[in-house]
Amino acid sequence: MPRMRTIEQTAAYLRETDPECALSKTALRRMVKEGQVPSVRVGQKALLDLDTIEDYLTGKIHAVTPSEHGVIRRVV
Repeated sequence: MPRMRTIEQTAAYLRETDPECALSKTALRRMVKEGQVPSVRVGQKALLDLDTIEDYLTGKIHAVTPSEHGVIRRVV
């Protein structure tokens, strides 16, 4: 079962597990907006899976770049 949290809750969790964490709510919002980390939109809120965020920060998964996702290619 995924541990889904809002951006604010995710930032608080990261600070709780590592008080020296420099990742802010603004940085998390930017990462979600740019599609670097997967999220689920529920109304106006973005929900993040804590396990996925931890995997991303430890390098176990890589960010999805715009060139890899959502680009329309010309068919020849």
